[in-house]
Amino acid sequence: MIAETAPAKLNLALHVRARRVDGYHELETLFVFARDGDRVTVGPATVPGFTVTGPFAAAVGPAADNLVTRAEAAFRQAFAPDAVHAVTLDKHLPVASGIGGGSADAAATLRALARLHGLPVDTPRLLTIAADLGADVPACLLGRPTFGRGRGDALAPIAGLGDMPALLVNPGVAVSTAQVFAHWGGVDRGALDLTGTTLERAMAGRNDLQPPAEAIAPVIGTVISRLAAAPGALLTRMSGSGATCFALFRDTEARDSAAARIAADAPDWWVCATTIS
Repeated sequence: MIAETAPAKLNLALHVRARRVDGYHELETLFVFARDGDRVTVGPATVPGFTVTGPFAAAVGPAADNLVTRAEAAFRQAFAPDAVHAVTLDKHLPVASGIGGGSADAAATLRALARLHGLPVDTPRLLTIAADLGADVPACLLGRPTFGRGRGDALAPIAGLGDMPALLVNPGVAVSTAQVFAHWGGVDRGALDLTGTTLERAMAGRNDLQPPAEAIAPVIGTVISRLAAAPGALLTRMSGSGATCFALFRDTEARDSAAARIAADAPDWWVCATTIS
């Protein structure tokens, strides 16, 4: 059996530049990844199988319409048509939450299958499969800090944050990515500044999807306010199309103090103290 972590993806900044004729949007974003996430295990089997465990297992859609099973099927068709796999997804990230849960799971499935069948992760056809599965899947497949443009799948490596303490908070609201993009105002507010360190770039940037997401789910603004008020918070922002928000901290003590305070004040929220590479 081969196991792969599917770490939470964060968009430190996300600039929406224009709508495209193909229905997607021109984006500029800074991808980084958390220490924590889901876990995918794959192995050979006599009959195909897909099992979901973990605290968010009940929120995962049916197997026939799941990015993990679609990733397995696409891999098998491309590289191992006679293979039979058993796949287990241990689901710890909330769904529809802006931290790449489904995309990260699909990417981890592809990485695990590549290891099982002796393929390099940067095999061009594997990257093509990732892009076909979703705009965030190529970045999640590579799993390293990157600058993304186009749909978010034209990638260039950037420096990471060096295991910076971070706090992820989701208020338990699933936000539709399509709905958030539909509420984007269509105004190009400018390019992402690529000078300085990755943290400096992030702090100078923005998330253009945060205002429409807050309009759809006002509780996101409450989460942002709670995180921004935490002593020691350097940067507070929503990730992706929401509703997960994050704060970066200089030290773990400040992060852990904020995590304990928010968990006590809002026990129904998902709170994850982690580090960002």
